[in-house]
Amino acid sequence: MKKAKKTDPQNNFDNSIIDSGVVQEPVGGYVTSNTATGRTISMMGMSGKKEFEAVKSENDFIGLIRTGIPRQAMTHLMNLTDLSLLEMASITHTSDRTLRRYKPQQRLSEGQSERILELAKLYSRGQEVFGGMQDFKIWMDSILLPFGNKRPKEFLDTSIGINMILDELGRIEHGIFA
Repeated sequence: MKKAKKTDPQNNFDNSIIDSGVVQEPVGGYVTSNTATGRTISMMGMSGKKEFEAVKSENDFIGLIRTGIPRQAMTHLMNLTDLSLLEMASITHTSDRTLRRYKPQQRLSEGQSERILELAKLYSRGQEVFGGMQDFKIWMDSILLPFGNKRPKEFLDTSIGINMILDELGRIEHGIFA
C-alpha cells in the first residue's frame, strides 16, 4: 500500500484534479476553498455548469442537494470511479431501470444527489491520500481487515459506511494501519 501523499500541503488537495480539467464539460473534479474555515472542498466528478459555480462552502452544497444534481454529473462520476449502473443504483437506493430512464439534464432526487456528492467527496479524498485514482480504486476493491474482511466498496450505500471509509483514509494518511 502506498503512503499518503499531499501535493499541495497548504491547501491539502491534489492539484492534478483541477490542472487536468481546464474547465471542460464536465470537469474532472471540483475544488473550492472556504476562506472562513481555511478548508478546501474537493469534489470529484462535478460538472463546470452554473449550478456548481455558486458553491463556495460546504453549506452551499445543501442548496445543490435540494435542487438536485443533473444525471450527467452522476454519469461522469461513474466513469471516473468505475462504478457500474447496478452499483450506483444500489448506492442511491434506486432501481437501475429508473436511473437508465433519466435524461442527462434531469435532476436527481435529494437523497440521490446527496449520495452522489458524498461519493464525489470520498473519491476525491481517496485520490488525494493514495496519490492517484487507480490506486484508490484498487484499495476500494480489496478485502480489508478494518472493514471486517469486506471491500470498502460494499459500504457505499450508507452515510455511516462512507464516513467509515473516510476515517480509514485519515488513518492511512497519518500512517496508522490496523
